[in-house]
Order: sequence, then C-alpha cells, then structure tokens
Amino acid sequence: MNVALPAFIVFLLLLPGFIARSRFKRAERASFDYSPFGQIVTEAVLWNCIFHCLWLLLSAVLFGRVLQPLLLLELLSSDPASQSRAVHGIALEFSWISAYFLTLYAGAWVVPNGFRLLITRFGLDRSGAGWFVPWLRFNQAPWYYLLTGADFEEGRRPDLIAVSAIVNVAGQAVLFTGLLTDYFFDVNGVLDRLILQQVMRRPLVADKENDATVEQDLARFYGVDGDYFVLRYSEAITLNIEYIKLAKVLAETPADDSAAD
Repeated sequence: MNVALPAFIVFLLLLPGFIARSRFKRAERASFDYSPFGQIVTEAVLWNCIFHCLWLLLSAVLFGRVLQPLLLLELLSSDPASQSRAVHGIALEFSWISAYFLTLYAGAWVVPNGFRLLITRFGLDRSGAGWFVPWLRFNQAPWYYLLTGADFEEGRRPDLIAVSAIVNVAGQAVLFTGLLTDYFFDVNGVLDRLILQQVMRRPLVADKENDATVEQDLARFYGVDGDYFVLRYSEAITLNIEYIKLAKVLAETPADDSAAD
C-alpha cells in the first residue's frame, strides 16, 4: 500500500486536468492523441491548477472548508503510520471529499465544453480576430476551418459551401460538384468522406469555352439522381472549395398613396 496509495491519489488529483483538456480541444482524430507528451502534460497540469484553485476557493467561501496540506502530505508519504492517520482523517470527511471530487470531475467535463461553444459562437478562434487567437484556435482541426468557413467574420460567413472534386471513373477524369452538407473523419483524423447535395457531374475534357453563355456552361453538366452523394476523399484527385454568400433582397414597401390627405 505504501506505493500504490500515493500513486492512486496523484491519479485522482491530476485526472480533472486531462478531462478538461480532452473536452476543450477540437480534434479531428478519434483514436490516439499524437501531441508531444510534454505538451499534453503541461496543458493538463494547467487545467488541473485552474480547477483545483477554483474549487478550493468556492469550498472556502461558500462552505468554510479549507485544504489541509498536512493530511495530503501524509497521504502521499511512504510511511505506513502517516498514511494510516491520513486515511483515518479522510474517513471522517469522506462525504465532503467525495462531493468535492465528483463535482470537480463533472465541472472538468462541462465547463470546457461551454468555453468551446462560446469560442465557436463568437468566432474568438477566427484567424485575425485578435492577439488571443493562438491561445483559442483549435490547431488540431484544420479541416473544420476550411469546410465550415469559420474563419469568416460574422456578417460575411458563407450561406453555402460548394465542393468540386475530380474523380477517376473507369479511367476517365470526371468532375463532380455539389453543395456540402456534412463531412466525416476516420479514427486517425484523416478526412474520410464528404456528403453533398444537388450534385452534378461532367467529363473533365468538356471544359468551358471562353465565349460560352450560362446556358451552354450548364449544358455541360448533368444531374446525379439521389438525395445525398457520398464522396470519398481518398478517391478525389483534387478538391476545390467555394464559399457562396447569398445576396439579400430587401422588399420595398410602396408608399400608401390611398392615404387620406
């Protein structure tokens, strides 16, 4: 118990930081986090310090409960007698200590999610938004910014995102184009597939002539039947993203000429 108990206590103390870090970041990888080990530990420890300081402050202000450093040091020591005294002291305050850690873990799960939603909602991670962007930008999610238009200002964000891709079909290059609806990644964070609507296609050789009219340009394409078109990124030779901002048509209300003089 001399070694196992301190290790278990350290694990319980550090766990909130790792929970908070995992909930705050926006990552496209669902399996392993290949960030440098030092970066992971540093970020987790920083989150851990923030949450423990906040919870200890709330405990002292709202409930009059303060940290007992001597009890914690005895619990982390390798002396059996000191550990026994510390365990006895924890047993007397077990309900309170349990409530502290349960609410701490819940807060470490909920609060970073809330911060992430606020950052996304107000565009605080947008490129060029301010000096704080390097701290708030989700650097592990480059496709998120490209495929959602999150780097645009609030009033200039695209209403539609069009995707064009060249795919090799039976040895012939075919251009597919449609409106992006959703996108998915594999477990390693590699873009897996794009979900498109209103898809049209044409052979790449049927290129547009310089003096072609709009009707002639559209005649080169033909629609693809179906509600959704799944485009696998691994099969795309090239990918083109176009951001579309719809023009707002303001309806003018004519003056009421029939008003009485």
